[in-house]
Amino acid sequence: MPKDVPQVCGDVQAMSWIGLDVGGANLKLATAQGEVRLREFPLWKQAAALPEALAGLLAGVQGSHLAVTMTGELADCYRTKREGVDRILQAVESAWRGPIWVYSTDGRWLLPQQARQEPLQVAAANWHALARLAAQWAESPQGLLLDVGSTTTDLIPWDRGKPCPRGRTDPQRLASGELVYLGVKRTPLCAVVQHLPWQGRQVPVAAEWFATTWDVYLLLGLLPPEEQATGTADGRPAVPAEAHFRLARQICADGEMLSLAEAKRMARFAHQQVMQRLLRAWKQVHAGRKNQVPAVVLSGAGEFLARELLRLVDYQGRVVAVSEVLGQELSTVAPAYAVACLAQNDAPG
Repeated sequence: MPKDVPQVCGDVQAMSWIGLDVGGANLKLATAQGEVRLREFPLWKQAAALPEALAGLLAGVQGSHLAVTMTGELADCYRTKREGVDRILQAVESAWRGPIWVYSTDGRWLLPQQARQEPLQVAAANWHALARLAAQWAESPQGLLLDVGSTTTDLIPWDRGKPCPRGRTDPQRLASGELVYLGVKRTPLCAVVQHLPWQGRQVPVAAEWFATTWDVYLLLGLLPPEEQATGTADGRPAVPAEAHFRLARQICADGEMLSLAEAKRMARFAHQQVMQRLLRAWKQVHAGRKNQVPAVVLSGAGEFLARELLRLVDYQGRVVAVSEVLGQELSTVAPAYAVACLAQNDAPG
């Protein structure tokens, strides 16, 4: 844990809260002392195994209280968000016998039974927690959280330390541009581009989950190889050689039909389209706001995209990167860290 961690978590040495973020593809855990645990978990495929997965994730973690946020209620293994919230909380209660508090999008802490009565208040509330903590990191009355994750991107303004988004639910935030369903790993490439350059032509892409943005950033060297990862489109390792073949398949070819150099050219084109999507969201979020935000906090596995976006818009304000303050591991699980810190400060005992 870096020595210059901002004092936003109260007495870190006395910290007893564990932050848990239950996503649709990843389970994230963090404590104020800097312990980080991250596990790939395709919830939509393995919903029945969630209690066991959470028990394994929580085993041996130092802490007596659990602060929970979630996005996994959107997974299509659940018919409604109400059902998703209930099932996720059942799994958490099965895996953890101590006190549990659930974070809501209006900043309240709810007991599990209360959260079940207000499912849309706790569904996908992690962005709100992170924006509140971002305001403390930035030490600025106004600002913007720019969190680029593996699956989604959040652009959340704050004012006087409190998030002030136009939208609260996921559909509202999609409409406002504050939620972009685009990340650096899990986004299907066919959702980003309609064609890719090959042999001097623009070739339409197959509407299949053959490749993802993970392959783009592996080929461009912006994400590190992960030999043991299985969350790629074909389940093969997350390494550049395999990304080459996955990208080729997106135009119904294979890695013997186009060179690595051609695959990298495709990746650069796809990256440009990603940046255009993020740029449109930035402009939409800032539309109607009189002044440029004085501070931006960057976080998530795709911090490098957030930095590039700021260069594109020629941002001149203060930039705080969570990876530089806390390290890349904590930046990747920043919402879990946020609920742990906020709970330490203001959750009921």
